[in-house]
Amino acid sequence: MIWLKKDIELTDLQSFVGKHLADHLGIKWLEIGADYLKATMPVDDRTKQPFGLLHGGASCVLAETLGSVGSALIIDNAQFICVGLEINANHVRAARDGFVTGTATPLHVGSSTHIWDIKIHDEKNKLVCVSRLTVAILKRQ
Repeated sequence: MIWLKKDIELTDLQSFVGKHLADHLGIKWLEIGADYLKATMPVDDRTKQPFGLLHGGASCVLAETLGSVGSALIIDNAQFICVGLEINANHVRAARDGFVTGTATPLHVGSSTHIWDIKIHDEKNKLVCVSRLTVAILKRQ
């Protein structure tokens, strides 16, 4: 298990969403495994672009939420903070309705950076977006 708190539960993740962008877009936590996080997001008026397709920026919000929260669960939050440093996303397939689900797994967990692989699938388990997020780990001031 990669998480600092070994008895972490799904309900513990809600504090990372709060009344922020992830909450506004309807992102909900689905699963926490030994080395991955999974969350879902609706494809609706909040997350679509004008042509009725899932907005690429919404996919990036889901990806960054997953990776950033993953990093926050690995570090000692009393001593460090984590911030997004770089994100890239390849939008492979359109989603028009329903929900998409993102799964984040770490590619690298270092002392100053974490790199996350995030794959987003539609309800038919078709790949919609693949993203890579680099998170900087900074000492608290």
